[in-house]
Amino acid sequence: MSHSPIKIVFVIPSLVAGGAEKVISFISQHLNEKEFETTLLVLSGQSEQSYTIKKIDVIYLGQDRVLYSIPKIVQVLRKLSPNIVMSSISHLNTAMAIISPLFRKTKFVGREATILSARKKTKKRFYPKSLTKYAYKRLNTIVCQSKDMAQDMVNNFSVPKHKIQVINNPISNYGDIKPETNNPFLKFITVGRLVEIKGHLRILNILSKLDEEFEYTIIGNGNLRDEIFSRAESLGLKDKITHIPYTNEVNKYLMENDYFLQGSYVEGFPNALLESCVVGTPVIAFDVPGGTKEIVENGINGWLVNTEEEYIAKLEKKIDWDPEGIRESVLRKFSTDKIINEYEVLFKRLVQS
Repeated sequence: MSHSPIKIVFVIPSLVAGGAEKVISFISQHLNEKEFETTLLVLSGQSEQSYTIKKIDVIYLGQDRVLYSIPKIVQVLRKLSPNIVMSSISHLNTAMAIISPLFRKTKFVGREATILSARKKTKKRFYPKSLTKYAYKRLNTIVCQSKDMAQDMVNNFSVPKHKIQVINNPISNYGDIKPETNNPFLKFITVGRLVEIKGHLRILNILSKLDEEFEYTIIGNGNLRDEIFSRAESLGLKDKITHIPYTNEVNKYLMENDYFLQGSYVEGFPNALLESCVVGTPVIAFDVPGGTKEIVENGINGWLVNTEEEYIAKLEKKIDWDPEGIRESVLRKFSTDKIINEYEVLFKRLVQS
């Protein structure tokens, strides 16, 4: 006896480069086509798009703010009558929770993209903790990328444990494994937004104390750009740094380097760090709240450290890394098949409950 496919609408603010956008668009395209009927609802327009969407229907609302999109979201959901709606990023999750009473037969899933209690309050975008608490209780399930994130939801936002599902991010770009490199000097890379929480400034401070010759590639852009490169100049590092604001060839750069450096003070689930391990490039990262500790295995695919002194010591430590072993360490935990299966199991359970 055949069953009708489960209808799911995935909602994201845009398809510009970003972790949440990348993961949601990836998941939406990889569910079993025979069991799931998928639509991707993008709040922005089609002009600025970093990810190509194939095989599924995409609806663009042409809005630049979540608040302005709500009437159109309601209109689309009424037309499609999905079994499940899944959103990502806290302010969008909040909006979806608020409209959820209009759709009694639909299950609403919010995917949290960061450790919310660590998010800074800004004048431009700050949602009161009380509103987040209220909204998240209305969602049927909250998907957290890491155990730390799940604990944060329970401890700081009063989300019942039974509503939380921990699902790590999938490997979305397998690429080739790095060839054997014989760089005449150390080569480091960091990929991520140039914002305070990503810790570029403390990486620069660490590199300024390194006794080895090196080159450092920074891929990404953000509001801390000028301060980062001003600091690099004051530390005498300007000539050692190559800055690439955006590229579609991240894997190529990851493969050319000896270490991926992460300076973050908190992480949701660091996709760029995961991708570095996929191509066989080891990582050095601070042991901070979030999913980093679920990826990094000391001495296998990199190092977790607690101080800048430890960071420098690991940079100077001579190790003959095994790229195949680094790749395998993440394939067994975060492969596409494994993570997509976890989402499919969740969606089926929700529809049956």
